[in-house]
Amino acid sequence: MNPFLLTLLYWAAAIVVVIAGLVIFELMTRKYKDWDEIKGNNAAVALSIGGKIIGICVIMTFSIFHNDSISETIIWGLFGMVLQLLAYLLFELLTRGFSVEEQLKKGNLAVGIVSFSVSVGLAFVIGASIT
Repeated sequence: MNPFLLTLLYWAAAIVVVIAGLVIFELMTRKYKDWDEIKGNNAAVALSIGGKIIGICVIMTFSIFHNDSISETIIWGLFGMVLQLLAYLLFELLTRGFSVEEQLKKGNLAVGIVSFSVSVGLAFVIGASIT
């Protein structure tokens, strides 16, 4: 296949997976709307969403490197995104002293930074495990 067309198809696949991930994360967030908070200058939520975007892109990068077809790339990318969702739920569960979601809504930058770090850090682990 033409390398320019192939690049365009992988790019489009990544965009689709990132958008799917953002929609699902938005649906999981019950105490606020991500983009309303970002519009309102909530840097903690922006960091959290930014980490999710970068995390999904990291997973898609590994998926592109390790798969021979666009369909396999999308499947593994979506699987990695599901693992990212589970990681976020675990992060919320393991912070028993407070609600991550409530702290992000309040604009707690420390929680935003940790949320960003969890998303990006685990994306490398998830991505590296894609074979």
